[in-house]
Amino acid sequence: MKSTGKSVIAGNAAYVRPIDFKNGRVEMGHGGGGRMTMQLIDTLFLTAFDNDILRQMNDQACFSVPAGRMVMSTDSHVVSPLFFPGGDIGSLSVNGTINDVAMSGARPHYLSASFILEEGFPLSDLKRIVESMAKAAHSAGVPIITGDTKVVEKGKGDGVFITTTGVGSVPDGIHISSELARPGDKILLSGTLGDHGIAILSLRENLTFHTTVQSDTAALHELVASMIQAVPTIHVLRDPTRGGLASALNEIARQSGVGIKLREDKLPIHEQVRAACEFLGFDPLYVANEGKLIAICEPELADKLLQTMRASPLGRDAAIIGEVIDDPHCFVQMETIFGGQRVVDWLSGEQLPRIC
Repeated sequence: MKSTGKSVIAGNAAYVRPIDFKNGRVEMGHGGGGRMTMQLIDTLFLTAFDNDILRQMNDQACFSVPAGRMVMSTDSHVVSPLFFPGGDIGSLSVNGTINDVAMSGARPHYLSASFILEEGFPLSDLKRIVESMAKAAHSAGVPIITGDTKVVEKGKGDGVFITTTGVGSVPDGIHISSELARPGDKILLSGTLGDHGIAILSLRENLTFHTTVQSDTAALHELVASMIQAVPTIHVLRDPTRGGLASALNEIARQSGVGIKLREDKLPIHEQVRAACEFLGFDPLYVANEGKLIAICEPELADKLLQTMRASPLGRDAAIIGEVIDDPHCFVQMETIFGGQRVVDWLSGEQLPRIC
């Protein structure tokens, strides 16, 4: 949250007036590096994210490095709308980066967070977002230890953009990569497809269903840890976010130089998501997910891995959805419920913009 001076979180006597988080709005001075910036950092960011490292208020975070190989990932979040059923841009930014780190088999340790705020953005919404981030980070046990805040003129942004960076470490002996899928491997999916994308779209388009479609945004590192403990030789982990399952599997097929064969009747999809996709002309294979993962492992270990996944609330709908095959063309194919075959190609263009 970079500042030019020491924190004064214990008492705001140096401030001219308190921040009005109920009716106030972001002003250019909140990003100017002076008294208003320090006040926003002290009364909002430090209060929400408070931890020993962040409290030092340096322009960097200094922390001990655990044993193993280090992992780092960064992601920018521009989702619209900012608040949606099941989450918001705050929890999404924390969970998304934790998951990117975890897909290497790493244990996430720390996060940084950078905010681009638009002048005039309601401070009540900013407070809600920051508190959601803090809750998600605390629940995951992955603290936010450094960050930055900038303000752009009204009309030059879209409320708030958040960039988060995560660091973690992979234990010795764990090697998980998208280039390690081998013919014969089984492909597992941790749960239902398309929940996040349809939750966002339904809110944008004012669509209503018999039951509210909730985003699946969640931190998956504890699920990953239990999976690795049960099956340390997992070959591939990937979270199918933008572009959905289809795009993620095409990336894996290309990186590993293999083909992939799916079974349509094994794909877990909530009925309301399936109905929404049919109504809107979307294919759920291409709709974004924010709390699901793909796992690829040796066939003899697939059932053990499946049972481990189903033992977690985040994997209760897990299924074996296909297998890796030998294919020099690296095609992803699907056996349909009617017994036919179709190619599941790369996503062409942007199906759902501003989804994460």
